[in-house]
Amino acid sequence: MIHQQEPICALATAPGIGAIAVIRVSGFGAIEATDAIFKGKLLAKAESHTANFGLIQDGDKIIDEVLVTVFKSPRSFTKEDSTEISCHGSPFIVKEILKLLMRNGCRMAKPGEFTQRAFVNGQFDLVQAEAVADLIEADNAASHQLAIDQLRGGFSSQLKNLREELIHFASMVELELDFGEEDVEFADRDDLKKLIQDLQNTLVPLIESYDSGNVLKEGIPVAIIGQPNVGKSTLLNALLKEEKAIVTDIAGTTRDAIEDIMVVKGIKFRFIDTAGIRETIDTVETIGIEKSKNALQKARIVLFLYAEKAERDFLALQFEELVKDKKVLWIKNKADISEQIAEQSDLLISAKNNLGISELEDKLFQLASENQQGDTVLTNLRHYELLVKTNESLNDVLNGLSMSITGDFLAQDIRMALHYLGELTGTITTDDLLANIFGKFCIGK
Repeated sequence: MIHQQEPICALATAPGIGAIAVIRVSGFGAIEATDAIFKGKLLAKAESHTANFGLIQDGDKIIDEVLVTVFKSPRSFTKEDSTEISCHGSPFIVKEILKLLMRNGCRMAKPGEFTQRAFVNGQFDLVQAEAVADLIEADNAASHQLAIDQLRGGFSSQLKNLREELIHFASMVELELDFGEEDVEFADRDDLKKLIQDLQNTLVPLIESYDSGNVLKEGIPVAIIGQPNVGKSTLLNALLKEEKAIVTDIAGTTRDAIEDIMVVKGIKFRFIDTAGIRETIDTVETIGIEKSKNALQKARIVLFLYAEKAERDFLALQFEELVKDKKVLWIKNKADISEQIAEQSDLLISAKNNLGISELEDKLFQLASENQQGDTVLTNLRHYELLVKTNESLNDVLNGLSMSITGDFLAQDIRMALHYLGELTGTITTDDLLANIFGKFCIGK
């Protein structure tokens, strides 16, 4: 049964002047409230999913010509009766229509309230609801795809069946407690152990995917490392296609780490141009060099830039230990004027003349795509923490099985795992949790 709440309204499109604006209305009486200000076909008698042309009027005063789309429960985003008013994108018109709706029984929606109602009415689980916000915020193909996968079920569907089986085993263990004096066993311990292991085979890869998933969402950090005047800032400018960093012939021009973001073939990279690595007595430059080393430690990909073989040897000696766990690309710059032969695996470029930059972008995409996890990747810290707690509880169950602990303690550990899984998908919620999650959404979504 759909729980229809009081009607709410909000601007669903971005605020400001535009060609059109869409005002969303949802809840018990939403269609009637829209009918009260709409002059055209009676919306209460209109078919669901139809667009109806007419006027929005305040008494005899015409506010705008509009299209009103009707969505009747349960065939709407919130599963409630809903309308969407498409009007001209004037802030004055939007304001007047919202005022009229509120005069006819609506109230302004809180941030994320439409999505929260969709969750409450069973449109999707909490993980999928959170994906709505990620989808809106996605600014590159990789983060967009992660959000789409999560919105369409993602790991929720992977966990659903296993959770139901775990509930079954929990009920069997609980049943045993009612027959404690008769020493009966309803839950086969070997089957329970196999189920726990199956659950962990699903959970552990998800937990391990969090770091890479979060990096894809926020941008893969790429440090550009090299000696002074080797062309690091020129390379950054060539990649970004703008004069982001100052470029001069004076060694040590870059004294602080400079960051900017670029999307290559749908993957976001966060480039860090660093101070040149060399021995110096300049205090400010020394601080810059220390920041370069810190940037290298945070980077997932390191671009070592050199022009002469001696520079390459120096960088290899200085940083060999620091980059063992990172993806490294050696790049020989100034290849158009230098006669020195590079290592066969090194990339040849001329940052100043924009030669080899497209090949570098291809290589960056290749490095970012290597060893990626499966289709489902974790990007949300809340999900990560709850999956870690779930896995710890499952380990407690396995340890309990190996020690042949009594059913009451076993049931307690199973209940803890189910509790964390329930918090993850929204089967178990609190008002504070929902307020925290949906409060981060934009108004109108």
